[in-house]
Amino acid sequence: MDPITVIEIIVSTVIIIILFSAALLVPQKVRKQSLLLASILSLIIGLFFAIRPIWINFQVKEKTAQLNQYLKQKYPNEEWEIKRKIGRQYNPYHLDVRFDNEKGWVYTYFVNDHTIFQIAWSVPDNQSSNEGKHYELEK
Repeated sequence: MDPITVIEIIVSTVIIIILFSAALLVPQKVRKQSLLLASILSLIIGLFFAIRPIWINFQVKEKTAQLNQYLKQKYPNEEWEIKRKIGRQYNPYHLDVRFDNEKGWVYTYFVNDHTIFQIAWSVPDNQSSNEGKHYELEK
């Protein structure tokens, strides 16, 4: 598990403990409502941690399909591999593309709704970025 996620879970757990402690310390008249509110907030926090990875994976599949379609139109009759960097420190919507006919080059694309553009590239030794077959100049 990523350290950022561990920190988020620890902070959320502390917040939940504080909420339940505060709910138990309020006057008897509003204790039931306070416990209900603390329970609902705990459920929301738990659902957030459960649903977020599923939602990101769904979005990445959609973005990968969009990028694949874009590459088919821009570079017909070519083959490529699309991957993303795994980890919370990386943007899940930055997709790395490696073309089969250009070994050593990695092009990073950003997909946002229906906008797709190349944002970065990794160049093999002794070559410049404009020597790439799939290097897209900024528009």
